[in-house]
Amino acid sequence: MEVHREAARQLKEIKRGVVEIYSEEEMLKRLEKSVAANIPLRVKLGLDPSTSDIHIGHGVPLRKLRTFQDLGHQAVLIVGDFTATIGDPSEQNKTRPMLTREQIENNVRTYVEQAGRIIDAGKLEIRYNSEWLAPLDFRAVVNLCSKMTVARMLERDCFAKRFKQGSPISIHEFLYPLMQGWDSVMIKADVEIGGQDQTFNLLVGRDLMREGGMEPQVCITLPLLVGLDGVNKMSKSLGNYIGVTEDANTMYGKAMSIPDELMRNYFELATAIPLEEIRDVLRPGVHPREAKARLAGEIVRRFWSDEAARDAADTFDRKFREDRIPLEMPEHILTSADLKDGKAWIVKLLVDLGFASSNGEARRKIIQGAVILFDQSGEGKKVTDPSLDLEVRDGMVLRVGKKKEYVRLKLNNA
Repeated sequence: MEVHREAARQLKEIKRGVVEIYSEEEMLKRLEKSVAANIPLRVKLGLDPSTSDIHIGHGVPLRKLRTFQDLGHQAVLIVGDFTATIGDPSEQNKTRPMLTREQIENNVRTYVEQAGRIIDAGKLEIRYNSEWLAPLDFRAVVNLCSKMTVARMLERDCFAKRFKQGSPISIHEFLYPLMQGWDSVMIKADVEIGGQDQTFNLLVGRDLMREGGMEPQVCITLPLLVGLDGVNKMSKSLGNYIGVTEDANTMYGKAMSIPDELMRNYFELATAIPLEEIRDVLRPGVHPREAKARLAGEIVRRFWSDEAARDAADTFDRKFREDRIPLEMPEHILTSADLKDGKAWIVKLLVDLGFASSNGEARRKIIQGAVILFDQSGEGKKVTDPSLDLEVRDGMVLRVGKKKEYVRLKLNNA
């Protein structure tokens, strides 16, 4: 009875914020065996070093890995230094570029360092999948491919969409889920964690383990954190992210720009606040700014300290009072068609926003110092160069003229 009670307690913590567990019944049985035998589960999370920085969207599966660590289980971080040379097929209708060995090595160093801000690096087992994938000869690769059919591969959404649209699918892309699944076989994973866009790859791991006579891993999928624009998945390239190494003031200011309707999602996925307390913070009658300040403080505290969170809140409030930035203001949505390499000519932008009737008027306002740009942290700076190509970031605020007209810039990757 005690074994079941402890396993049920762990399962409750594990289930927080998950999309699906394949399957919950198997997860409970695994936990019961682990508790009874006092043997930790091996919990796998794979990270391909396709970029050098981690944002709090990447932190969602890392936080789940930390949950398993706190429950006494063994976290295994698989650095996909070999799979990164292929690239995971994306939901975009194109093949991702392969990375060079130098790019991979640089990104791995940064990833591991930054992941240590979320997980307990001292208790982490780090494995590089080149250890077992690089030595495979062609016969072994063919044997691995024989365990999967083309029809099964086309069950993956991005493959199915691209096939239907006539977009190219390279043969090497089919190898990616097989290699990710082979990682699970090689490290004898009990559980694998991944974003919901990784569901197919995780389930391939179950198939390969079952094919090899092993008990298949339990797969846990997690939601993808929507970025600050409230539309797209959090992404550095879209500028709608909060980086885990950004300074406390920037992190706090960005968190204060999170859309109200996403606050519950961020509270649940990016903080450790108990669910009952989250419901209380977001109860009817609580002003959104008050709830958002709590959220911003918790995010900063998670990556910095209590003191840093307090100082960031004070700095933000001081800027807010001094600049009198209103809580409510018009928003202007910019798509990729409005930008060139993520930038907008400031003169044209003012005209498009209706702050000037012509390029000449826009130039005069800029030269006269009537245009102030507030970044995502709330820091204000005069724009004085009419030739400026502004690198637009989601949540930026423009203030124009003596009447202090404001507009918030929002990005939509359409």
